[in-house]
Amino acid sequence: MRLRNIPRAEGTLQAHNIVIKRPEDQKGCWKQVFGNKHPIRVEIGTGKGRFILNMAKENPQINFVGIERYSSVLLRAVEKFDTDEFKELENVRFICIDARRIEEVFAKDEVDRIYLNFSDPWPKARHAKRRLTSTEFLERYQKVLVPFGRLEFKTDNTELFNFSLEQMKEAGWTLQGFTYDLHHNEEMNSGNIMTEYEEKFSGKGNPINKLIAVRK
Repeated sequence: MRLRNIPRAEGTLQAHNIVIKRPEDQKGCWKQVFGNKHPIRVEIGTGKGRFILNMAKENPQINFVGIERYSSVLLRAVEKFDTDEFKELENVRFICIDARRIEEVFAKDEVDRIYLNFSDPWPKARHAKRRLTSTEFLERYQKVLVPFGRLEFKTDNTELFNFSLEQMKEAGWTLQGFTYDLHHNEEMNSGNIMTEYEEKFSGKGNPINKLIAVRK
């Protein structure tokens, strides 16, 4: 599906104080950005913002950074932040970059946890390296996560999920748990916050896959 461009997106993001304009300048300094020493957790592919904003609301003792590649998509997350439900949150920021640049934005051991929710499956074999759970991306995460830092991944795409399980093992990460039916797994579904896609897919009866892995 072609992404619809929204002309006002760039200007809105540039003007909004919740969006960090030069995130590479904050590498190693994210605790100063938030003004505290709380753990920093990152969602890659934050979409319209439902997941990360609700996580920030429910966990005020944790700082959250949402990464989104497309300005027209991030605009929706910023607009959601501006609603009465979320506009007072002080523990969330957004950045508009490609996930491949994560090492330019965060320093070694600066990130406590990474969330990947319903990432692009890149179904063609020749595009496997672009998948956010490929060994290439796992190596990038390895460089910014704290020791024993955690990655949580949710998807409705079982082929991508099986690929991800294999990549975790190949990269030497430790699987703490996984399920092919999250919403019927009481332990792993405890405290689960659904994304827009998750609600849509599960509403159609699609099972949701989830894994939790720890960096090697």
